[in-house]
Amino acid sequence: MAEAVRVPWVVGVSGASGTPFAAAVVRALLAAGEAVDLVVSRASRLTLLDETGISFRDAHWREDLATWLARGADGTPDAYAPELSGVRYWPAGDLAAGPSSGSYPVRGMLIVPASTACVAGVALGLSKDLLQRAASVTLKERRPLVVAVRETPLNGQTLRHLVTLDDAGAVVLPASPGFYAGARHIQELVDFVAGRALDAVGVPHGLYRRWEGRLGGGTPAAERPETGAAGGGGTGDGAGEGGTSPGLS
Repeated sequence: MAEAVRVPWVVGVSGASGTPFAAAVVRALLAAGEAVDLVVSRASRLTLLDETGISFRDAHWREDLATWLARGADGTPDAYAPELSGVRYWPAGDLAAGPSSGSYPVRGMLIVPASTACVAGVALGLSKDLLQRAASVTLKERRPLVVAVRETPLNGQTLRHLVTLDDAGAVVLPASPGFYAGARHIQELVDFVAGRALDAVGVPHGLYRRWEGRLGGGTPAAERPETGAAGGGGTGDGAGEGGTSPGLS
């Protein structure tokens, strides 16, 4: 019997602030039984060191990745116990790596977080490192590409680059958490963004509470305000249960 072909998701980590987002995405992919090819840019190593105190080294990537993925978003060490057998690491300078070619089988790519420099490089097709090259290959092969941009404010040039990526078929996913899921901890806000990234590529997960069509679903019952005639609840005019959505203003 022929051996099953490994078809991973490529996860690219750029130099933007937000390394906990990347860790949450990788953990969730592995928990879903997916294989991961990881590309960590040179700039992201500086960000990772600044945000977590972790040095990411090519020669010791497995050890360093285990430490990174085990760390909670609040800095708690050993909050998770990730299994790394499904991970393959490619140095960012290796332009002969598997993901640099369209014939290398992958499911798609997630860039989490994506810096504005990374956004520009992918939009312009610069392929200056493996992260950008893998993203360009993903687009040309018509595979899913999620770009979780993490920057604020955004200038006009970056907005135009994001429109270019959208036009090319990428999903532009700002790293902005929703609060309707009832988050009580920074990790839950991080997991919301990671979960939305996985939603965009169809990978199942349980990272956040989904909208159920009723107000207050993310609030524990003991903390919910009393509703009734004075509160105007359940009138059926869009102000009661099921009458609105988290996207309405």
